Amino acid sequence: MTERPVLAVIGAGPAGLAAALAAAARRVHVVLVDSAAEPGGQFYRQPARRLGARRPQALHHQWRTWERLSEGLVAHLAAGRVTHLSDHHVWCVERESDGRKTTGFTVHALLGPEQERSVAVRADGVLLATGAYEKVLPFPGGTLPGVVTAGGAQAMLKGGLALPGRTAVVAGTGPLLLPVATGLAAAGARVTALVESADPRDVARRARGLAAQPAKLTEAAGYAVRLARHRIPVMARHTVLEAHGRDRLESVAVAALDTEGRAVPGTERRLTCDTLAVGHGLLPHTDLAEGLGCRLDGPAVQVDEEQRTDVPGVWAAGETTGIGGAGLSLAEGHIAGRSAAAHLYGTAPDPGEWAAAARSRTRLRAFFAELDGAYAAPVRWTERLTDATVVCRCEEVTAGAVREAVGALGAGDLRTVKLLTRAGMGWCQGRMCEPGVAGIADCELTPGRRLLARPVPLGVLAAPPEPRRRPGEPTSPR
Repeated sequence: MTERPVLAVIGAGPAGLAAALAAAARRVHVVLVDSAAEPGGQFYRQPARRLGARRPQALHHQWRTWERLSEGLVAHLAAGRVTHLSDHHVWCVERESDGRKTTGFTVHALLGPEQERSVAVRADGVLLATGAYEKVLPFPGGTLPGVVTAGGAQAMLKGGLALPGRTAVVAGTGPLLLPVATGLAAAGARVTALVESADPRDVARRARGLAAQPAKLTEAAGYAVRLARHRIPVMARHTVLEAHGRDRLESVAVAALDTEGRAVPGTERRLTCDTLAVGHGLLPHTDLAEGLGCRLDGPAVQVDEEQRTDVPGVWAAGETTGIGGAGLSLAEGHIAGRSAAAHLYGTAPDPGEWAAAARSRTRLRAFFAELDGAYAAPVRWTERLTDATVVCRCEEVTAGAVREAVGALGAGDLRTVKLLTRAGMGWCQGRMCEPGVAGIADCELTPGRRLLARPVPLGVLAAPPEPRRRPGEPTSPR
């Protein structure tokens, strides 16, 4: 190969940034493609520049790590080793072949907030660092204005320096609820309660495994101190039954859960609020990997010890390979970037070069496996849904319609339910509603295997093929 190989890194969160820096440092030209205006992903989401934030670090922890990543990216950009394509929404990654083997890839991306024009980026290898999206289970009143996802509330605060409301309840399950509750309170909101469905005894049973990561326990203790400082009551083993309000959210009904996951009679309480930030963990974002034909391991992309997928020339790192936080994403991204650089030059990588990152990866994967067990989604939540509860808000499909598709029409899988009810056929393509629909239908949450990862204008699909250009150089918008 006479010129430097090109690696397209899709996603500029912790995994994508770590991979880009590792590969660029080894003479690979990296094209960093990201849908956001600024790098950082959700974890290091930065306020819009026009807001003139004076202390953005107040909204983050691990700020020194972000500074190191940011400084490294700036240096590689200045040296021409990295090309950063912001506001590029990837809708397809196309494999090129000579009939016998893969010869390269074309990354197709829609431009800007309008997403009406597309560009193509050609590369010798692809590294998927597409992160995760929130798992939100439906409940009565969940479509009222004022009900947002936990991550959505955090994104408004980090990216827009805006509060979703003045009086908030943070609910669901998982560690994400802690920074959301404390972040909202620190920014001036009154957080009425943190409603966590997990049982503290499940956490205690996994104390030995969790104690293997003392830094994480210290981080959790810090959140406990902040919860106490802001006088945020924690309602453990509780759940939201219903959101109430006329034109917008006015209150939520919560209740305690018994050991079987049912609401305990007589424990219902009303909490006044204008904002409900709710989430039940995260799911790996695998659309692009599915389109490329990568094998999945459960809900995540399957990778080997080098973070390679089973598709030659494609690596994956971060939460697309399994939920594990920023530290794990950084370790995986570093390994993937080093591996990709070696293979793109046709040499065998030396695993000893990333031994420290591999050890960190092993420890963090074990830690988050324990955490997943402690913060499992609540059981029997479907029993609390009325038939009128909206499950798919894009297509206004109710729980009753899904139950009818299964009970009366014989649907036995997610695809059939979708065809009979239109659940999952809206703008989000089922990303928000599919866990809820699958739970109500009592069927497996199967991958969609869509060729296109997001809605694309017909004019883009109908446009004539673009001429080939130098690998890594974006084509003209069409």
